[in-house]
Amino acid sequence: MRFVNFILELLKDPRAAIAGWIAMGPGVACGFIFLIVFIETGVVFFPFLPGDSLLFAAGVFAAPDAVTGQSALPLHILLPVVWTAPIIGDQCNYFIGHFFGRRIIKSGKVKAMTPERIEKTEKMIDKWGPLAVFLGRFFPFIRTFMPFISGISGMRWSRFTPFSVLGGLTWSSLFTFLGYFFGNIPAVQKHFELVIVLILAVSLLPTIIGLLKAKFGKKKAGEGVETAGAAGTAAATVDATGFSDSTPRHAA
Repeated sequence: MRFVNFILELLKDPRAAIAGWIAMGPGVACGFIFLIVFIETGVVFFPFLPGDSLLFAAGVFAAPDAVTGQSALPLHILLPVVWTAPIIGDQCNYFIGHFFGRRIIKSGKVKAMTPERIEKTEKMIDKWGPLAVFLGRFFPFIRTFMPFISGISGMRWSRFTPFSVLGGLTWSSLFTFLGYFFGNIPAVQKHFELVIVLILAVSLLPTIIGLLKAKFGKKKAGEGVETAGAAGTAAATVDATGFSDSTPRHAA
């Protein structure tokens, strides 16, 4: 229960969470940041952890104070942490998928790994190949499932790793530097919680759109099959009798 409360507080206000960690020391804060990013990326059971917003909030603390010029979380310490966490996490998740993936899926224990999300991830791999590993890094849930599914699909480690490293470095740098350069703007500071919600919303939007397309696409396809079936039945009736169901039949 304490772990659940910890995650809920982190989702609600990552800035307050990092401030509490920094109070215990910058090393402790970096350790927690590494752990959260690594778990989100490297453990298939935790795709809901707030990697994007956590990196943004960490970047805010890395920015120098306007008065003192000092930062609570030095950038030269933070960057190696946020660079290595997703790279190591991807490697861990790839090998989990490679050796245990089929059994994990069959067990049904990963509730977030719905058939729709698995299908979307597999379609990305089919369409883009190893480039999907890079692109998937920028989508919540998919960035957790992508290395896992890559391991299951038999993608060679030598093909997976370069795109995984590039994606991890780009993603972590992007959100950290967004916080570093824009986090201390007065309007952002005043509405920080709203900014975090917007980051989460923008991150989740492509996944939500994809799920809606998949759902309604299947529904329309089903309706199309039913319509085609009805049309076929009507045509067969006309062929067999010379009359359609709506045509009045008169005795010869």
